[in-house]
Amino acid sequence: MEPNGLSDFSDYIVFVDESGDHGLKSIDPEFPVFALAFCIITKSDYTKSVVPAFQGFKFRYWGHDSVVLHENEIRKSKGDFAFLRTDRTLREQFMSELSELMADAPMTIIGSVIDKAELTKKYSNPWNPYEIALHFCLERLCEFLTKKRQENLTTHVIFECRGGEEDRELEVEFHRICGDEHKWGYRNQDFTRIELLPRFAKKSVNSSGLQLADLVARPIALKTIRPNQNNRAYEIIGPKIRTKKVFPS
Repeated sequence: MEPNGLSDFSDYIVFVDESGDHGLKSIDPEFPVFALAFCIITKSDYTKSVVPAFQGFKFRYWGHDSVVLHENEIRKSKGDFAFLRTDRTLREQFMSELSELMADAPMTIIGSVIDKAELTKKYSNPWNPYEIALHFCLERLCEFLTKKRQENLTTHVIFECRGGEEDRELEVEFHRICGDEHKWGYRNQDFTRIELLPRFAKKSVNSSGLQLADLVARPIALKTIRPNQNNRAYEIIGPKIRTKKVFPS
């Protein structure tokens, strides 16, 4: 249930995105992980800094702000980013400004990476990688919000819609975890101290926060897969990562 009073909302908003798939039946040897990233931002910073910066960036390159920044399309120069294939200088300028956008974003990142290959080796009947990653990130989010004195206030956690059934399953799992119905692992986190409420948004809403999270998730995954490979994006967001859990490790 949504709270009625404006004072019931926390000072923070959380945006979530993933990289890789969470299936265990067929594991891609080139990308054998599932990564989940939580981007935590104060609402003041989001409205005064993040959104205007994203809109300004879009206006400079497209003349409007209806474009959705999507890591996969940017990397492959597809769709609205096809122009990056034709002009190397322009591409370098674009990527430099995008990197600056990420570096300037006032956010705190919580990440979880599930090594699916190792998970299936270690456990005969492993948990769903998404459930493991979500549980870890919610644990650390509760710790963060508690330290920021956000108890008894509602913090919204924003996910991008993936589909009716998947979204329903995720919402059920989210509420199970936050209702302290899952007691597994090496700690028993009391989730009832913090009021967390999931929301699902379509890509068409053009959320700057979800686009920010989309740009964060893959670099975190790649750092686990190929830790010694040059990863400029990870270098940029690294100082913003409060905690990152790789499981099993």
